[in-house]
Amino acid sequence: MESIYPILVLIHIISAIVGIGPGFVLTKIIKSAKTMDEIRYAFRLKKRIHVFVMTGGILLLVTGLLMGGFIHPILFKQGWYLTSLTLYFIAIGLGPTLLKKYAAPINEMLKTHKGDDVPESYADHVQKLLRTEYVENTLLLFIIIMMILKPF
Repeated sequence: MESIYPILVLIHIISAIVGIGPGFVLTKIIKSAKTMDEIRYAFRLKKRIHVFVMTGGILLLVTGLLMGGFIHPILFKQGWYLTSLTLYFIAIGLGPTLLKKYAAPINEMLKTHKGDDVPESYADHVQKLLRTEYVENTLLLFIIIMMILKPF
């Protein structure tokens, strides 16, 4: 089992790059869209990139649990590991809860709105969505720092 550990670490790191990296850029793409065509394109692009985020995120969780649960169960006694795992569950829980809730009116607007003028309600909806994504990105950044420094 110990010989598989370096492979899991490699998969874990690549998964973090593929799964977390794009999340930091997606907010910038959405924020920079100003017209309805740009907004529609930004959200289509976000949806396509989200596949990488989900795949990387699942691999992160699986490899992290394999490394901690099966190969080195002592990690479940480490504060940094337990805190990282807890924060990760909170971060991935934001997707089907708040992010979905805040994206729903935007998605509906993208389907039904005609013309290139941006509805006034868009600004409010996108601010809520982006704020939640910033919180999620901050949690993920904190997790990365803890994985590197293992402070406690």
